[in-house]
This record gives sequence, structure tokens and C-alpha cells, in this order.
Amino acid sequence: MAPPPLLLLQEIALTFGGTPLIESAELSVSPGERACLVGRNGSGKSTLLKIAAGMIEADKGKRFVQPGATVRYLAQEPDLSAFPNTLAYVESGLGPGDDPYRARYLLEQLGLTGEEKPSDLSGGEARRAALAHVLAPQPDILLLDEPTNHLDLPAIEWLESELKSLRSALVLISHDRRFLESLSQATVWLDRGKTRRMDQGFAHFEEWRDQVLEQEEAEHHKLGRKLVAEADWLRYGVTARRKRNVRRLGNLHAMRQQYRDRTRAVGTVSMTLAEAEQSGTQVVEAEGISKAYGERPIVANLSLRLLRGDRLGIIGPNGAGKTTLINLLTGNLQPDSGRVRLGSNLQMVTLDQRRASLDPNATVAETLTGGRGDSVTIGGQTKHVIGYMKDFLFSPEQARTPVGVLSGGERNRLMLARALAQPSNLLVLDEPTNDLDLETLDLLQEMITDYSGTVLLVSHDRDFLDRTVSSVLVSEGEGRWIEYAGGYSDMVAQRGQGVQARVVEKEDKPRNNGKPVAAPSQTNKRKLSFNEQHDLKTLPKRMEELEAKIAKVQEILADPELYSRDPARFQKAMDALTQLQGELHAAEERWLELEMLKEELEG
Repeated sequence: MAPPPLLLLQEIALTFGGTPLIESAELSVSPGERACLVGRNGSGKSTLLKIAAGMIEADKGKRFVQPGATVRYLAQEPDLSAFPNTLAYVESGLGPGDDPYRARYLLEQLGLTGEEKPSDLSGGEARRAALAHVLAPQPDILLLDEPTNHLDLPAIEWLESELKSLRSALVLISHDRRFLESLSQATVWLDRGKTRRMDQGFAHFEEWRDQVLEQEEAEHHKLGRKLVAEADWLRYGVTARRKRNVRRLGNLHAMRQQYRDRTRAVGTVSMTLAEAEQSGTQVVEAEGISKAYGERPIVANLSLRLLRGDRLGIIGPNGAGKTTLINLLTGNLQPDSGRVRLGSNLQMVTLDQRRASLDPNATVAETLTGGRGDSVTIGGQTKHVIGYMKDFLFSPEQARTPVGVLSGGERNRLMLARALAQPSNLLVLDEPTNDLDLETLDLLQEMITDYSGTVLLVSHDRDFLDRTVSSVLVSEGEGRWIEYAGGYSDMVAQRGQGVQARVVEKEDKPRNNGKPVAAPSQTNKRKLSFNEQHDLKTLPKRMEELEAKIAKVQEILADPELYSRDPARFQKAMDALTQLQGELHAAEERWLELEMLKEELEG
């Protein structure tokens, strides 16, 4: 018998400004369960999560939390003003039985010291402190709304590992596909005010969603109803876009193979490149470029060649100098040594992290056309502005809508649409996926893969990099950058590891007679974390429990007539056996890994 849920929402309804936002939503969270909550921007995901956290009261419906169960919600805009520093804020979330060491451990892992004053924090630092605040007590239920926002790749991968090690139940909202696929075991889809649940992780969501929408569309046609509502066009267009993107991935793999072949034979194509330079074949050539700020090297002796049609992803931890490198390669910043040659007839369009400002009084159509006519020109072809708007999930009725009343997600889509509408053959995208929902990410992927020019892309989104780039340039520290053919996963396979956090030398190192004392080695400093110590202690008992459960299921399956007598029970037992064996294997691997780590640290 399944354990009762820790948290239960039933028939939740909520109306904002006269318009129903949520009409009939359900959410059930069992002990240790990991669910993701998905839906388009504006569908009410964050609102539903706040109702689950008890921060908003629904107009209708029931909210039940098991007595004694602890719930923690990750706030999008945390308030630290009542605390002297970040450590005090994080420690305020701890209960009487919680380990006080976890507060410092989490802050350190998230790149904070604990001494930061709230008034001095950036938005990203405040979010990191809030993440430490909700993780520190290891609550029964964690409700996380975009937890990877403002995190770089090392921090995202650390957070994945940390959440996997927790016994807390999780409900996640995120635009990071890889993050959701790695952590989720169930998917709750909020669509048109109602929820649907699939007891599988996000990796299976898009196929399931397509099946649901195709069935709905068929039912509409059976009833003789013509689908004219723009919302329906947006919804049912998702399936076709995803299938097109599957084909595009095949083309991308072919492009990566061509890139590998080209890089193997650099010596044989140099003459061809020189001859073809005036035609615009060569876009960027960097020869031995270096750049440093003070004593800190950002780029050291980098040579790189980009040809027309290449798609280069630039990845590294925060502070590695990715934006500086982009500015060097595009000629906006001069290197200290070496030279950068740009190809002929370059027309560059840039979308930076800050996002170019939009006029709140201009309409959507005026923003895209520049106030001139009712058409835009993309790739030399003229397109009516309404058709172009539909490419970015805007309805025709929104053409006259002032920019100032658009939601945050809609403004992000509009900025992308405006940038991509400008004539260009070199597209520079610095963190373009920030704050975009999954469907808008699909659109951006589609635009990039259809783009005939060259792309420079800075991103922390591993899945997006895998879907769009032909090679990646990775920071190795101390200004060294190495290029790998393929996407992020290809780089990890070749390199043997992901991106590591940048090591920052702290100014307050201990001193001896005014001289800095050499820092102890990482091996000597490293200790088993609280979670690692807990897992090492409890995993043997967990493995015994799993082995006992597996033995019971195997007893059921030992009945030779079970399948013919009760096929449903047979299948249920087989599914349970597969799951239990997987959990046992993971527990054994984790225990062995921790035992080896303990021996290494103690030896």
C-alpha cells in the first residue's frame, strides 16, 4: 500500500483580475517523490507552487499537509534585509536538530563566504543565499522555482548532485531540460488551468504531450469544429515544431562530423581558406591572442578559426571571461598580444545578457518593424509582421499591444524576435536562454539551426548546447581555452569531466609574520560532507532493506502460473523488481564511491 501523500492539492482554482488562471489543478507529493511542474509561461506554475507552499490562498479547493511535515519554498526574490549577513540568513532556516555545519558548507559550494551583507548582494547572489537557506534544514518537501537561475555550469551540476543525495520530496519548475531529466520521476503538466500527471520523468514528457494534443486535435475535428483560436494554433503547433527539431538534430550531427573532419586536416585547407577569404568563407581568425586584467589572465595564446556556418559554444564557470572572449573575437576589444582578423562583409547582431531595452509605449508590431510598414525582412526574404509574430508564439491580436503590458516571458520572446529580424550573417548570443520557457527555447533552437550564418553562443544550458552547436570552446583555467568538436556531452566524453568551478584566491589567507601562509592541499582540506557522512552510515541498512524487498517480489514472480492467472499483477511485480534493482545498484555504487573517498581522504 502506497504511503499517504505529504502534500495534497485538490480542485484548486484561482482567478486574477477577472480571468481564471487556475481552474482545476491537482498536486500530490509523496515522501521522497521528485516531480517536475511544467507548462507555458503565464500558465500559473509559480502561482500553483506558492499555493502548495501556503503563501497564496486559492479561491477554491483543498490544501493538505501531513502534520509535522516541513515544507520549504525557494523564493524568486528573497528578502534578507532583516539579517546582518548571508550566514545568519541561512542559519535562520535550521531547526533544533539540524546540523549547523550545513549552512557554511552550502554557502561555500554556492560561491558565498557567509559574510556578505544583504545590501551589497546582487540578484544572483541573493538567489544563491536563498537556495542555501531552503536546502540547509533538509525539509520533507522542497518546492523549487527555477533553482538554476543565476548559476553557472559547475554550480548547476553540483546542485543536481546535492538534490539527488537528499531524501526530501521535490517539486521543480525549471527551463533547464537536462536538470529536469536528471532529477524528475513524475511530471505534472499545467495547461489551460488544469493539471495532467504522468508517472515518468521529464525525458518522456514531450512524447506524452504530443500524444495528448494529437488526440485532442482529432477529437476537435470529429466534432466538426474548425480550429481558429490562436491559442489552439500555438498549442498544436508544438508537435510539428518538435518533430522538425528531431530532424534538425540529425543535420547537426552531420555538421559536427564535417567539423571533426575539417579540424583533422587543417594543414590541407589553409590555402583554400586564403583563396576564399574575400568571398566571406572565413569569418574570424584569431592568432595567438592574449588578454589579462592586472595579473589575472583571461585569454592566453589562443588561436582559433571560424568559418561561415560554424556554431561555436563558449562555456566555462562564472568569472572565466566568456564575455571578454566574445568581445575579443568580434573586434569589440583589442587583445594585449596577437591579432584577430574578421572576414569581409560581416553583419553582426548581438543579444547580450542585459537584453537591449524595449520602448514600453511601442506596440509589438512597431518594435519588430521599427515603425516602418507591416513587414520584416529575414534572410533576404520579406515576411508579414503577423506571420513573424506567430513564429514567436504571439497572437495576431497582440500586434497592437504595448510592450509595457507584456509578461516577462513575452518580452524575452520579443527581444529575440527583434534581434533575429535584423539582417546579419554573424549572430552573437550571450546567455540567450535566461528566463525562457521550454517552448520558447524550442523556437530559439529552431531559429539557430535554420540560420545560414555563423553563431557564437555563450550558455550554461547543457541540453541547448547539445542541440545547437558544432563545437565548444571550454575554459581550462589560467586563460587557457580548448576547443572540442560536438556539443557539451561530446566535450565531457572527450575531456573526461564537466566544467570545474573557477578557483578564487581569497585575500584573507592566514599570515605568518606578515607573509601569506601556503594554503593546505585540497586533499588535506577536503572532508566528507554532512550528506556524505550520513549516506555512508545509512546506505548499508538501505541496501539490506532493498534486498529484502527484492526477495519478496521474486517470491511472487516464482509462481509459474501468475502471468496467465493475473497479467496485471505480474506486470506490476516486474516493474517493481526493475525499480528496486535499479535503486539497489545506485545505492551500492554510491556506498562504494564514498568508501573509496573516505579511504583516500584518511590515507
